[in-house]
Amino acid sequence: MKNIYKIIGYTLLVLGGISMLLPFFYMFVLSFMTDKQIFSQTISFLPSPFVVENYKYVIKNVDIFRYFYNSMFVAIATTFGQVIIASMAGYAFARFNFKYKEPLFILVLISMMIPPQVNIVPLFFIMKQFNWIDTYQALIVPGLFGGFGVFLMRQWFKSMPDDMESSAKIDGCNSFEVFCKIALPMALPAVITLAIFTFITTWNSFMWPLIVTNSDTMRTLPLALANFKGSFREITDWGALTAYCIICSVPVIALFILGRKYLINDILNGGLKE
Repeated sequence: MKNIYKIIGYTLLVLGGISMLLPFFYMFVLSFMTDKQIFSQTISFLPSPFVVENYKYVIKNVDIFRYFYNSMFVAIATTFGQVIIASMAGYAFARFNFKYKEPLFILVLISMMIPPQVNIVPLFFIMKQFNWIDTYQALIVPGLFGGFGVFLMRQWFKSMPDDMESSAKIDGCNSFEVFCKIALPMALPAVITLAIFTFITTWNSFMWPLIVTNSDTMRTLPLALANFKGSFREITDWGALTAYCIICSVPVIALFILGRKYLINDILNGGLKE
């Protein structure tokens, strides 16, 4: 009976995985098709003939490298900053005792329940007061602080054995050295998990860059992708659009492939539990 349940479970997982991968796979196939093939009456999962003109069209007509640089710079800077800030804050909440510790942590949890759209108006006025509109600062700074990152790192550091911290302090390490040399290396799975989530969220961000950027040189890939749909032709070039989508997806897919081991281990080992 257990084997039957296991077979059913794996079958459902495989079917679920296929259902999620199929749209992306079909988009990849469409990026190598001509418009005539795309709008053909018969559905084909293999291009015939195999063409790369869609990618050439995107590279020739779009300042793709500039947009790619903007997205990559903003995503890396935001990810690095949030990992550092969330790690330090999470370590403080987990290992230190200070006044108003619990109420402050409750505020962190409450911030996770507030929809991001609620903060857009006050954040915009703050950026305007700092004269940061249409700058990298406006794209990066608001993303450096997140309740989820603090919560994730706090839960991980809370599970760290006290003996290791005590031994390090006996050897002469101060709290900052314990954090850098002991706690942070031990929390590598949680750090990579947070980095993956932050990078993907920042890379895919559309609304906030749309609000705080005005010039074409400051656009990120999602904004440029939305603009591409109706910029060059009255009728959407679906082949070029799917090619553009594939280009936008490559860094996210590569990051997940590189960090999937740590991401899965963090979830399986209970990185989110008390």
